[in-house]
Order: sequence, then C-alpha cells, then structure tokens
Amino acid sequence: MADEFMKGAAIATGGGLIWMVLSGWYTTPGFEDAQLWGAIPEGLDAYGQAAIMLRSVMAWFIIFGILAFWVVIPAFQQLRAAR
Repeated sequence: MADEFMKGAAIATGGGLIWMVLSGWYTTPGFEDAQLWGAIPEGLDAYGQAAIMLRSVMAWFIIFGILAFWVVIPAFQQLRAAR
C-alpha cells in the first residue's frame, strides 16, 4: 500500500507544482489581488491558451490521480484480499 500512497503523493506534488506555476503566470494580476484564482486574461496567444488548458488538465489530473491511488486501488485490493 505504501507504493500507491507514494504514487498519489507524486501526482499531487508534480501536478500541483505545474498548476501553481501556470496559475501564478496567468491568473495572478497583482500581489494584493486574487492570487492563483484570478480571472483568466483575455486575448491570449496560442501558447497562453495551451497553458490555460494544461492548467485545467492538471487540476483534474490531481483530483483523479489521488482518488485512484489513495481510494480506488486500495479498495479493490482490500476486496480482492477479502475474497
């Protein structure tokens, strides 16, 4: 079970780092403003739009990755061991 925990922790750490960097670059208008959760700026070029899409993908990757490795896989292993 320790390896599933570490895989989930690695997903949370790596995905969270990418999400925080992209959020800091694109959705933090100023230091006193809403940091990391600000509005997405208008008129982004192709790289900016790809970065915003990657930011959204990373958020869902973190959620589903943690659920998979911390909840679903251990639950299936417990069910299989109980049989």
